Amino acid sequence: MSASTNPSIMTAEDQVQQIKLLTSTDDDHGGVIVEMDEPMDSTTFISILRASISHWKQLGKKGVWIKLPIHLASLVETLVKEGFWYHHAEPKYLMLVYWIPDTANTIPANATHRVGVGALVVNGKREVLVVQEKSGHFQGTGAWKFPTGVVDQGEDICVAAVREVKEETGVDSEFVEVLAFRQSHMSFFDKSDLFFVCLLRPLSFDIQVQEVEIEAAQWMPFDEYAAQPFMEKYELLRYISDIYLTKIDGQYSGFTPVPTTSNFTKQTSGYLYLNAGGLKRCHSL
Repeated sequence: MSASTNPSIMTAEDQVQQIKLLTSTDDDHGGVIVEMDEPMDSTTFISILRASISHWKQLGKKGVWIKLPIHLASLVETLVKEGFWYHHAEPKYLMLVYWIPDTANTIPANATHRVGVGALVVNGKREVLVVQEKSGHFQGTGAWKFPTGVVDQGEDICVAAVREVKEETGVDSEFVEVLAFRQSHMSFFDKSDLFFVCLLRPLSFDIQVQEVEIEAAQWMPFDEYAAQPFMEKYELLRYISDIYLTKIDGQYSGFTPVPTTSNFTKQTSGYLYLNAGGLKRCHSL
């Protein structure tokens, strides 16, 4: 029997080649990404996993990302026992990661912020569109607030503000600008929070309340809205009122969205929010 067929003297590299490896693609930072889909038992999987890690180590790879769909959840324990840890989860998959070199890992943390919007919709009579919510911090307090909500994945801030107004009140509107934004921490499951205060212009005026979340909605004179007793407790809301009043006096400019193009895809990839008026004045000098 030749040496090449004798299992007792096969090299580690030869043994890796004899075992099926996990299909992977390279990421941009010297690591690999594996998108699991094929069903397999844990015994088979651990052999393939160990061989794959050995192979990637020989190639000088660093981070390993394994995207595990929900129908393969039985393999989570195997991965954790092999040194993988949770990175993030979505409704249909769990992402686990592993660091191969004997160095400090540089795998980036999961998304650190949740993004929310508040929509200040003011009509020509200087009335602001306000709601009372059936749940949340202001439930049952009698407080009138402007529509707020969370930006969906892949959704632009300007689009989210218009959507939230439509969903909660039935009012159509157009985005004008971001007036201000706030960053806070330890907000939602210990994540940080970015909250964008947006000014919108109404395109319709009839209100149709979204009955699942909203108790009531109305157009309220801005001065009456700003004079609500609960406003004294919230510095953020007082700032927003002051910003709006300064805005209508012509002494404040927010940030309007300008479409930008990616250098990689040559397609519109998002918006740059900027003070367009200030930029025009600067260029005219």
